[in-house]
Amino acid sequence: MRSFRKELWFNIPERMDFVNITPEVEACLAESGIAEGLCLVNAMHITASVFINDDEPGLHRDYKKWLEELAPFDPSPQRYHHNRTGEDNADAHHKRQIMGREVVVAVTDGKLDFGRWEQIFYGEFDGRRKKRALVKIIGD
Repeated sequence: MRSFRKELWFNIPERMDFVNITPEVEACLAESGIAEGLCLVNAMHITASVFINDDEPGLHRDYKKWLEELAPFDPSPQRYHHNRTGEDNADAHHKRQIMGREVVVAVTDGKLDFGRWEQIFYGEFDGRRKKRALVKIIGD
């Protein structure tokens, strides 16, 4: 069994946004030379997410609205105890918890084994600085 590791770096200018990283992950898979196995992609920051869904702009707008309703941005320490530490990103931690940390995709015949509309996304909830996601592929 072989193993491949690569970091993908992001600097999202908005506080919250979603980036389709499927092409970058597919490039990692090609670089790895692995034809059968598993591909893990995970956010390396506690205010970011990696998830799988459809690449449809209306859905992304709905996610942003829904997440903001569930965990609204509010830098004050009255809403979130975490902000009493001097941070202003408690909402971003909650949004990451909802959207998840990582995805695992089967690798079959050298390709990501997706359903018809599935794509991999990096979700940022406290942007405006450099962050990364890990791609780890194992197999033969």
